[in-house]
Formats: sequence, C-alpha cells, structure tokens
Amino acid sequence: MVTVLYDEDCGFCRWSADELRAWDRRRGLTFVSIQNPRGAELLHAVPVAERLDSMHAVTPDGRVWSGGRSVPVILAELPGGSTLASIAATFPGTTEWFYRLVARHRQRLGRLLGQRVCSVDPSREGSALEVDVSGRLAYGRGMAVAERQMRIQTSLAPFLRGILGSAPLLGDPDACDFLAGNPEVPALPGYVETLQKWLEPQDRRWFAYGMPDPRAAEAASAALADELGLAFDPEDIILTRGAHGAMALAMATVLDPGDEVVFISPPWFFYEALILGAGATPVRVRANESTWDLDLDAIGAALSARTRMVLINTPNNPTGRIYPDDTLALLASLLERRSNEAGRAVYLLSDEAYSKILFDGNVMRSPASHYARTLVVHTFSKSTLAPAERLGYLAMPPTMPAREALRQAAMSAGLATSNMAPDAVMQYALPDLLHITVDMERLQLRRDRLLEALRAAGYQVHTPEGTFYLLVRSPIDDEGAFVRRLAQDKILAMSGDMFEMPGYFRLSITATDDMVERAIPVFEKAISETR
Repeated sequence: MVTVLYDEDCGFCRWSADELRAWDRRRGLTFVSIQNPRGAELLHAVPVAERLDSMHAVTPDGRVWSGGRSVPVILAELPGGSTLASIAATFPGTTEWFYRLVARHRQRLGRLLGQRVCSVDPSREGSALEVDVSGRLAYGRGMAVAERQMRIQTSLAPFLRGILGSAPLLGDPDACDFLAGNPEVPALPGYVETLQKWLEPQDRRWFAYGMPDPRAAEAASAALADELGLAFDPEDIILTRGAHGAMALAMATVLDPGDEVVFISPPWFFYEALILGAGATPVRVRANESTWDLDLDAIGAALSARTRMVLINTPNNPTGRIYPDDTLALLASLLERRSNEAGRAVYLLSDEAYSKILFDGNVMRSPASHYARTLVVHTFSKSTLAPAERLGYLAMPPTMPAREALRQAAMSAGLATSNMAPDAVMQYALPDLLHITVDMERLQLRRDRLLEALRAAGYQVHTPEGTFYLLVRSPIDDEGAFVRRLAQDKILAMSGDMFEMPGYFRLSITATDDMVERAIPVFEKAISETR
C-alpha cells in the first residue's frame, strides 16, 4: 500500500473526502491524516495542493515548499509494513530517521514504483525517490497569502535554510565567518565621519519631504562617466536603497504580468524572487561552466516573444568572472536583433554591484557601451564595505530610447512600490562616499593567501577576477555535508545549493586576515578526512 500523508487541520489547504477518494482512484494511493498516522513517528505534516502545474506544501512552523511539474515524492516504510509517500521531501524539518528508512529500502522501493532511487541527502532537491505527480486537485480554501508569495518563498528557501543553519555561529567571536560579504573590520577610514558630517542639519528642511538631492545625482553621473566612458545625464540617475532596490525599481518600471526575464545561473540569491515579485516569469540560463562566461547560444534559445528583460551580473557573484567586452558586444547584437524581430524592446538589466572590486589590474566593461536599452545598477554597499547602509542607483545611458517616459514611469513605480529614494543623509553623503573605497591591495593579498593555502591542501579553486568571493569545489559530492563539517570547527562557508551550484562552496574574503590564518588548518584537516 502506498500512503500519502496530509494535514487535515492545516488552514493552507483543506481537502474534502470526495476529492481525496477521487485522487485515490486515479492514482492508486491512500491518503492518511497526520492526526492519525498509524503510529508513525513523524515530526512534520505535509498538506498538498496543486494549481497551474505547481504543487505547494507547508510545514507546521510555516515554511513553504513549491515544486513544478515534477514533484519530489519520498518513500519509506511505516510500522506495520505499509509504505509512506511524503510529497515535498526536501523540507528542512524532515526527520533524519525518515531518510535512514529510505536508504535502507532503496532497492525495494525502487522496484515498487519502477523508478530510480536517487541520493538520500535531505538538503538536495529531488532526494531519495522522484515520482511525477501530475493529477490536479481543487486548490483548497482558506488560502492566507498570495500564490505569488508562495512562489517567492520557495525561491528563497535555499538561502534562508543556509542562513538559518549558520545562525548559531553568526556573531560568535571564535568563528571564522566566510559566509557573506559582511565587514569583519571597523568602518573604512572616513566613513563614519562622512555620515556624521551630513547628519548635522544645515537648514530647517534638512529632513523634510522633498525631491532627491540633485547634487547626489550629479556626482553619480560624473563618476559613471569616468568609469564607463558614457556621458550620463543626472536626470537619468535614479537614487535607490541599494542595488536590490534599483533592480526592483527597474522591474516595476518595465515589466508586465506574463513577461519573461532571462537570468544567468548560478545567480545571486534574490534574482528569482525579484522577478516573481514583479509578476514576471523567471527563465534560467546556465553559464558556460568551463569559463563561467555567458552562453550566448543558450540565451538566444531562451528568448521568446514574451521576453522583456535579460539580467546579468558582472563582475559575477558567485563565480568572480568579468564578462569580456566582446561577449557583451555579441549579447547586445543578439538583443537588438530580437527586439527588432519581436517589435518590442528587450531591456538588459546590468547588475554592476562589484564594479570597483577588481583584481590583477582587470578592467570591467559595461554592456551599456554596446546596448542602448541597458539599465545599469550600482551600489555603495560593496565599495564602502557597509552593506547595511542602503545606497545605490539605477542609471539609464544617454542612448536609451524613450528616456523621458522611463523617468516618469520609474518615479510612479517608486511611489507605487514604496521603493523611494534613500534616506536624506545617505543622499547628502553620496558625493563624499564616492571617494571611500575598500583597500583593494589588501583584499587581493588576502585572496592570494587563501587561494595558495587551499590549493596546497588539495582544493580546486576558481581564481576570481572580481567580487569578494572564492568559489571552491567541495572534495565530496555533498557540499552541504562538507560545509557542516567546517562548521563543527567554527568555519562558516556558503553551501553551493544556496546559489544553484551543487558540488561547490563559496568563501567571502571580507573575513579578517586573522580568520584566514585560523581557518587554513581547519580546511587542511577537513579535506584530509575525505581521502
């Protein structure tokens, strides 16, 4: 007997007895309430609903899982010899005993459904046994939140799972934190003094409602002109709360429901959530894994009549790759051709958050030099090592068609989404903050020290051309398990499943030199244990 567990008391989805019986007949399954699971020692419930080829489930603590057309189903034996099929097997809260049961009975369970039994790592999507579940149930009543938010929560689940898993060590003075691009040293020289200077009111309307400070836009446009060689108009610089806010504003300005946004995988954690939040459809394209360059053929194949935007990030987080200028020129030609064929503009959103974090004398080129419809995203979070102080901007090059219409649309989009300009003090400080940047010589020395030590220990490490990050291949297939092994000795690293790179982990070199030296023996010991 194959049994599907569900939660009859969950407000997210309530099945009627008739619906369950109908599905029983179609699928040959038996549904069992979590309130009466026949003695099974289960610690989580799995209510399920399906709509528009998407299946969702919620754990008792409120976490959400959502799958596409192929929904993971995990099987294990229950006391008494019956078989349990638990939809949405990849919940963080799934109990270890459940996976041990699956591991013990892999072959028999595989024969039962004629399916191949995959790995039993609970941190991986599709773990244990995958079975296509394609029936449609009535969607269920009592839905508390928008379906779009369910999809957004799903896209964020790997990131949140990784951060929550690291939470016990965050802030531990003995931990070596390579998890995120956070400062582990005092503020850069002059940073605090700059904010203090502009915090002091200079007139009675210093903190009043008003239009964005024109001096900030003028300074940003001049800096962009020096950096990119394009004469940006200050009116085309839209101040935002960081790069995150700039991307959200760009999407709110040009995307309609049903539009598609092509983005590159491995991605920054929040790209998919931003696209879904704008009501658009995310379309992944994998980077060329031999070089981490853009795969232009794959991008071309992904473009459709619904494509409204392509999103790239250079220098790239997490790979550290700076996209070559000739590649960007070819991408521009591809998008220009597609825009002309479709009779509808395809925008290129260029996330250039790490444009000042460049190693080995590398130079970054912006696609804005090649493609008129490029929306450029900048932030001060990286260059000033102050990610909690939100300041950035969205910029349109002078070649952008319909600039005036886009300016007006961006203003209304900001009002409609509460994505207004940064706090007044940050705007006042912007011209001074342009001159406060991380010490790249010291950062490169730290990068080189860690590269040398890791390679000497036997790790395969990609040399980043920019950004704060080292991309390291895990010495075992299960990078999550290896990251957890490092955490046992208080080394925090980011598992590849957080950014769609199984088999890798990421290290941030914003950690201190002392952390690097204390961590190296742990890295050496951890890899030796795998041999």
